[in-house]
Amino acid sequence: MISFLQITGLTKRFGSLTLFENITFGIAQGDKIGLIASNGSGKTTLLNIIAGKEDYEQGSVVFRNDLRVGYLEQEPRFAEGISVWEAMNAPAEHELSARQILSKLKVVNIEQKVDELSGGLRKRIALAQTLVADPELIILDEPTNHLDIEMIEWLEAYLARQSISLLIVTHDRYFLDRVCNQIMELDRQYIYMYRGNYAYFLEKRRERCDAQNAETERAANLLRKELEWMRRQPQARATKAKARIDSFYELETKAQRNEDRTAIRIESSAAYIGNKIFSAQQISKRFNDTVITDRFDYTFARYEKLGIVGNNGTGKSTFIKMLLGEVMPDSGHFDVGETIRFGYYSQDGIAFDEQIKVIDLIRNIAEYVNLNGASISASQFLNHFLFPPERQYDYVFRLSGGEKRRLYLCTVLMRNPNFLVLDEPTNDLDIVTLNILEDYLAAFRGCLIVVSHDRYFTDKVVDHILVFHGQGIIQDFPGNYSQYRQWKKEQEQEQLQSASNRISPKDKAGATAERQPKNIAAKRKLSFKEQYEYKELDAQIPLLEAEKAHLESLLNSGTLSPSDLIAHSQRIAVLIDEIDLKSIRWLELAELL
Repeated sequence: MISFLQITGLTKRFGSLTLFENITFGIAQGDKIGLIASNGSGKTTLLNIIAGKEDYEQGSVVFRNDLRVGYLEQEPRFAEGISVWEAMNAPAEHELSARQILSKLKVVNIEQKVDELSGGLRKRIALAQTLVADPELIILDEPTNHLDIEMIEWLEAYLARQSISLLIVTHDRYFLDRVCNQIMELDRQYIYMYRGNYAYFLEKRRERCDAQNAETERAANLLRKELEWMRRQPQARATKAKARIDSFYELETKAQRNEDRTAIRIESSAAYIGNKIFSAQQISKRFNDTVITDRFDYTFARYEKLGIVGNNGTGKSTFIKMLLGEVMPDSGHFDVGETIRFGYYSQDGIAFDEQIKVIDLIRNIAEYVNLNGASISASQFLNHFLFPPERQYDYVFRLSGGEKRRLYLCTVLMRNPNFLVLDEPTNDLDIVTLNILEDYLAAFRGCLIVVSHDRYFTDKVVDHILVFHGQGIIQDFPGNYSQYRQWKKEQEQEQLQSASNRISPKDKAGATAERQPKNIAAKRKLSFKEQYEYKELDAQIPLLEAEKAHLESLLNSGTLSPSDLIAHSQRIAVLIDEIDLKSIRWLELAELL
């Protein structure tokens, strides 16, 4: 294979902070490498070094002679006053492909000045510019940010079929799985290579963590023995003991390592939430000729976890802002329950006081938070979200962009809401943080609305989705995004089959109309998953009630020991809560039968 890039012994430091040390890897022709690392560990810095935009302490970065390299920065910059087409800088032979790529990325007005565009549009123009340059090696830093799902799936297919080499930083795990043939993990200053896609990486990383945890346990046992020896030594140690002293410190480092950070679990009990959540009643909203909602009706159920998907510009964020009262509908209204406490994570982020310490920012919200019945400190909460004690006492201005987004997430969750509204929460968050957030949301005892273009994230955390098709057409689909895509594909195949069978125009029109997405004013039906859940609840609730009745009879018998009385009383309290929750959910599902 032809070597495109070779990096040898690369080290980068910021003052006393070492991002990576003595790392070595290469990129050959045909390699499609996904770079995975936690926020603040140096992903963007590494890409900037490779692109020649940042220096380094030691090592070498060597490209093949005359290699064409394209680089999409996380925050691209353009010359002032130029138009979209001028920014493309497309050679004459690539003009057709340039227009096609801009069209796929939904950049319509090529004469508009780049300065007048949003950050999302500028990122799309920079992506188009990178692709049009016909590079042999493409380096992409978070290319899926600001792309809707349709654009992401186009880019995914484009890169998967091209014979280019690729180094990409992205949190989109479906993208990594379908495009990349290697995963490179930057973990605690070192590089680990996995020659396979994202699914292969998960399997092999688990094996590596298991092996290293076993090594850590062995190191801890040796450390105890060595510690005893160190304590017995005199203050003026002999030279002959130096090797053993050095060995002690090496063992200490191994014993303190905690490789599997994704195992962190944090559960939120959320504040009490009543039966009434919110209802949307005949909500209509438009901006000039663009219809956002048209007499939209919806009743949100208790503990519902809803995903909102759709192309950019179809009104997803506007709908959220109407629910929260930040934007007023043209007609209709939202009726929100009195017990609802919203926690809102906006895609626009938040302006922090940059001169405050991370821990003080969180303590200004609360010193303690109640999670799963237990009270934990602000410091412990931050530690769960990958801010170790030493990082908690850094000033906010020292954090990376991704770390600031993670801190913003902490400020939302720290307030212990019972209804989370997350608008594009995955932008700039690393995969480790996403795993922790997904775990948190799976155990969240409250309501959830997620607006996201991250298909993997949406599939993991929501029960069903609203699809915004544009011009006020909103479809309620009883499943996750991948199930919706499969359903849509089947509908398209059926339509093609119908066309090939030459059905009559009248029948064809009827079939097409029947399959059009409809406003969800109509009562939705139970999904297969919900039907199964309903049957399970129908069987479980009588068993729980029987167990409760049995324990109550034992409590009244007068034959139990004090310890059994306590244990049975505690179990009855748990059963009461469980029966209440399952009964409420059973009633909610029964209404849809």
